[in-house]
Amino acid sequence: MLTIWDRAEQTIAGLLGIAALALALWQVASRYFFPQNSISYAEEVIVYLMIWAIMIVSSQLVRADGHVRPDLVLNVVPAGVKRSMEAFNSVAAIAFCAALAWYGWQVVGTALLIDEHSASDLRFPMWIYYAALPAGGLLMSLRYLIRLAGLLSARTWSAVLPRHAGGHESPGID
Repeated sequence: MLTIWDRAEQTIAGLLGIAALALALWQVASRYFFPQNSISYAEEVIVYLMIWAIMIVSSQLVRADGHVRPDLVLNVVPAGVKRSMEAFNSVAAIAFCAALAWYGWQVVGTALLIDEHSASDLRFPMWIYYAALPAGGLLMSLRYLIRLAGLLSARTWSAVLPRHAGGHESPGID
């Protein structure tokens, strides 16, 4: 099940990135070679696509233990303390990401209530753009919950260490 979730996130983020890249390439080429076919709101759409991709990829960073963290501190404390620090970090991250999702949905609700649209010719419904925030917060919250469960259920600290040097994928968690 987690493999399907991983592949879905990776595929969606990749497709969003490719779409943003294709739109950027078209915009640059059309400005110089086909000015009449230039899209006035391309930059706006590129931003929307990239924000959605970033919020989805944030979940993958949690899975792969790729977010910024104080590794120096974790490398100098005993294994039992490491485990406790990682559990505390996961709980704090769950609270933060859940708040991100909660307040993000409030922003989406407000945008729907006032029928907010972009100022460009596209008149894009802003609630779709804003929905990236709660979606990313929810995905990261779920990943941190899985991580916390792995930390609490693993018999030894080494069971949740990366598989190889420089690798971030934790075997006991994913």
